[in-house]
Amino acid sequence: MAAEDLLPGPPPSLTDFQLEAREPNTVLKELSTHPAMAKFLSQDQINEYKECFSLYDKQQRGKIKATDLLVSMRCLGASPTPGEVQRHLKTHGVDKHGELDFSTFLTIMHTQIKQEDPKKEILLAMLMADKEKKGYIMASELRSKLMKLGEKLTHKEVDELFKEAGIEANGQVKYEEFIQKITLPVQDY
Repeated sequence: MAAEDLLPGPPPSLTDFQLEAREPNTVLKELSTHPAMAKFLSQDQINEYKECFSLYDKQQRGKIKATDLLVSMRCLGASPTPGEVQRHLKTHGVDKHGELDFSTFLTIMHTQIKQEDPKKEILLAMLMADKEKKGYIMASELRSKLMKLGEKLTHKEVDELFKEAGIEANGQVKYEEFIQKITLPVQDY
């Protein structure tokens, strides 16, 4: 799948995110001139991104090291691979030993979050496990995969996931139902 398929329209430019040293309320006004960005980024997200960026801006110059990009993105919930980070840096003309400003960081975060789709990733993983293409896999097979592949889960973590998703230990796991249950937003009490 090409990057063009993942992002509708042109990628955001640096001018979409001129946020440094401004009053918080002006950020929304600026984003409102770019409807796609205003819909995608909330004021809370921008504040969260700025806070994380500031933690890595050790000299408070409005820049972070390119070597800190991967960890800062992961701190914000994105899941980039080292290769994706290198592509982001290359796209923005930042050397791997260089620095990037907040507007570039925000653009990279937008691009990364936009291309990540947990439902699609889970579906692809389940399809790979379902060799006969039945539309489901056995709970025991899913347990085995979760405990052996990727970010390996413990027996207890799998039990908790199954309990939350309403999966019986010896039952079938239908893709759509499982994905729907485990990707619901966490309730904020």
